[in-house]
Amino acid sequence: MSILIQQTTILTMQEAEAPFTGDIRIEGSQIVQIASHIMPQPEDEVIDGRNKLAMPGLVNAHQHSPMSLLRGFSDDLKLMDWLERKMLPAEARMTPEDIYWGAKLGIAEMIRSGTTAFADMYIHMNEIAEAVTETGIRASLTRGMVFMEDDGGRRLQEAIDLVQRWSGKANGRITTMYGPHSPYTCPMEPLREVVAMAVQDEIPLHIHLAETKEEVEKIRSRYDMTPTEYLEESGMFERAHVLLAHGVHLNPQDISRLKGMRGGVAHNPVSNLKLGCGIAPVEAMIVEGITVGIGTDGAGSATTLDMFEEIKAACWLQKLDYGDPTRLPARQVLDMATRGSAKLLSLQNEVGMLAPGYKADLILIDLAKPHLQPIHNVESLLAYSVNGADVHTTIVDGQILMQDRKLLTIDEDELYREVNTRAKRIVEGV
Repeated sequence: MSILIQQTTILTMQEAEAPFTGDIRIEGSQIVQIASHIMPQPEDEVIDGRNKLAMPGLVNAHQHSPMSLLRGFSDDLKLMDWLERKMLPAEARMTPEDIYWGAKLGIAEMIRSGTTAFADMYIHMNEIAEAVTETGIRASLTRGMVFMEDDGGRRLQEAIDLVQRWSGKANGRITTMYGPHSPYTCPMEPLREVVAMAVQDEIPLHIHLAETKEEVEKIRSRYDMTPTEYLEESGMFERAHVLLAHGVHLNPQDISRLKGMRGGVAHNPVSNLKLGCGIAPVEAMIVEGITVGIGTDGAGSATTLDMFEEIKAACWLQKLDYGDPTRLPARQVLDMATRGSAKLLSLQNEVGMLAPGYKADLILIDLAKPHLQPIHNVESLLAYSVNGADVHTTIVDGQILMQDRKLLTIDEDELYREVNTRAKRIVEGV
């Protein structure tokens, strides 16, 4: 298939390149040309880009997609109450089929709101991989592993099976990571084993870090270390590519320990706000050269998977925290949600920018709306005014997944019937 997007405003996210009006040609899965004018070919599917803006698809750097089934189920609770009284009992009632439909619901929301790739950590990952394959989105999949009790190596084997079965599948749209859940659920010996596997197999790691004060206190009481020191002690930052989710409670010494690491930190501002976890030191990390991307976390905590809401929250939090409106300006936070997150997923040479040779993962924003007019500064509109409902078209790997707000790879009526029936059964009595 070849697609030609004509006369649209283009924000490539290439370094220092300002928005301009032009055309984009897609052939197969790749962008092949971007220019002020491209001559249409007979085989082209032509998209009228007038009054629209083309930009790289957003990359959600940390998610638990099946938790979409638990959206709004346990709000306004403290983190441990939310987790132990509501989330864990409900999740224990999920079947593999429930997880498939929950993932599909999350994917539908992401496609509708401009996300073209996401990093997921959960269980029953084969079902999530099937949902990714069918819907056309791009994903880095991780089997989360907790090592607090002996399960005979089942979780570890499932993680290995995921990597062996799904890496590179769905025309390369699926990549994989190893996922030790967190410092407080992974004793040092199995954690070192997973790190060694990741280095040997050249597979990235995806792990939660310092999300709450309680986690910091727990690791301090057990090991007389911060969570970051604990991961450093495991050898995690020496040779592995690591995606660290949250990084809320990092002191200056922790940040120095992360300097120069492969990978970086996925900032989840809405979830951190909603659960009262705190404000991640994003500016301080960026100053040290640490890559910071943006994620939503699961809908069980964040409620929304709209990355444009995360972009706003990320800006606002740093400005508020420093009492300085110049902190984390629009262009920088857009870079975090595209190029930054792509690097965390080890996809920086494929997605996150619009350029010939890059994958055709892009979105069109409908600018013909009152809250997006007049247009003084495109980047400011994207960071502070756009929301997910303004996404008109979503393209991943050269395939149109949504056009004119209509999903083309998901039957929404069937989806809503399934998830409502399943969610009711899962939460009954919890």
